[in-house]
Amino acid sequence: MISRLKIKKKKSRTKSKRLSSNGLPYSPRSAMMWKQLQTAIKRLTPSWQACIPIATIIVMLWGYSAVAQDAPAAAGPTTAELKVALDTLWVAIAAFLVFFMNAGFCMLETGFCRQKNAVNVLAKNLIVFALATVAFWAIGFGLMFGDGNPFIGLNGFFLGGADNSPATNDAYQGVFSSLKWAGVPLAAKFLFQLVFAGTAATIVSGAVAERIKFVDFLIFSLILVGIIYPITGHWIWGGGWLATRGFWDFAGSTVIHSVGGWAALMGAAFLGPRLGKYQDGQSVAFPGHNLSIATLGCLILWLGWFGFNPGSTMAADPNAITHIALTTNMGAAAGGIAATATAWLYLGKPDLSMIINGILAGLVAVTAPCAFISIGSALIIGLIAGVVVVFAVTFFDKMKIDDPVGATSVHLVCGIWGSLAVGLFSVGPGVYSWYGEGLGPTKGLLLGGGPSQFITQLIGVVSVGGMTVLLSTILWMVLKATLGIRVKPEEEFEGLDIGEHGMEAYSGFAKEAGAGGFAETGKHGGMPNSPGEYVK
Repeated sequence: MISRLKIKKKKSRTKSKRLSSNGLPYSPRSAMMWKQLQTAIKRLTPSWQACIPIATIIVMLWGYSAVAQDAPAAAGPTTAELKVALDTLWVAIAAFLVFFMNAGFCMLETGFCRQKNAVNVLAKNLIVFALATVAFWAIGFGLMFGDGNPFIGLNGFFLGGADNSPATNDAYQGVFSSLKWAGVPLAAKFLFQLVFAGTAATIVSGAVAERIKFVDFLIFSLILVGIIYPITGHWIWGGGWLATRGFWDFAGSTVIHSVGGWAALMGAAFLGPRLGKYQDGQSVAFPGHNLSIATLGCLILWLGWFGFNPGSTMAADPNAITHIALTTNMGAAAGGIAATATAWLYLGKPDLSMIINGILAGLVAVTAPCAFISIGSALIIGLIAGVVVVFAVTFFDKMKIDDPVGATSVHLVCGIWGSLAVGLFSVGPGVYSWYGEGLGPTKGLLLGGGPSQFITQLIGVVSVGGMTVLLSTILWMVLKATLGIRVKPEEEFEGLDIGEHGMEAYSGFAKEAGAGGFAETGKHGGMPNSPGEYVK
């Protein structure tokens, strides 16, 4: 009897352990609750039924986040690391803007030149930055910023040598002491200075356009960026003798623009004018073939200057960047207005080419003092640059210096004016927050300061100009004596696109008036047609 009871109890327990359809142990009570839940869900509208999975996911994530809060948080970047990251990002963006200025130079110079030479101008502007990259990496950066003596750098070639950037000032240990103030990696310093170096060589391209041999331009550009530009640059930005004396050039009116302008002037002088440019003592106008793309080039350069000048802070300082951007823009605006008015009064019409070069003249002039002056002073500097550039273009034309795009007038003349303007309009140290203690030029002559800063600026302009003229002259003379720097007359007459490159920029389009691309009207007086093409 007892054994039967045990067997019944065992069967009862086995029966109660039957599994439900969902794989869980079967229970009448749980089955009842499950059915009630299913019935309740079925009574809901389809919209509420769709919310059930979402609500389930939210509850799960909520629970996970509650657990995750108990885990120790990972250590984030320090304030110093964030500053280096932001400064590096700003320097890189500014460098990209300056690099894009190559497109502006391409458009500007091509539009101001004749159709038959468009390919040649484009090719020169494109290849020059590639050459500049190699030359500046191999030797130029070391000559300019490497530790050495007051006249030349002797370390850091191929970006070699010790360097613990982004450490700054006393913490810096390396061979580029002149850049120890910039708290960014060495690669960022090099990138920003590289795009500057490429600009110096591009300036020469426009002044020697339409008659120089392609290979000679390549050789000259390579040596200019690799040797000539870095030597004088070391004097100012590399901690050389002019920097020690107190010469200030914030973003390159002298270091870049004047150096490129002097080299361009000597190239134009040694090449001589284009065929047919001067006849019977008068200048024959060779109109630029496309002022639309020339205007586009001007706008691209204007945009690029917001990297050129504010980027020279090498730090994401909001006060410095915005102030410099405003002085830069004011210089450009004032230059364009002044050149328009001057051309209208002096030449009889508001010539577009002079508006373009007036804007560029204001930008070049404000480049050296942009961090050291007020916005009102930038207006005055730009106005003077806009007037000066108009008369400079006609002056060089009367001197029979044939500059198809007005590069010498814009970059050389206004670069000199901008460097001297530091000594006239500088507010002096201690006014703006981005000045380090005891740094910056002294108060300008026109703001109540003495003449010392102006005299120092004048010494720097003359010294850099003299060295650049000397080295450029030697190089142009060597090239002229060996390879010959000018194309043959028949090649120049036909156009450098065919003679030098074997192609046309506008294949299938209408050709220019006249067999040689000269203006149909011949020599005449009155209105200009493009920079360097003025007749009085």
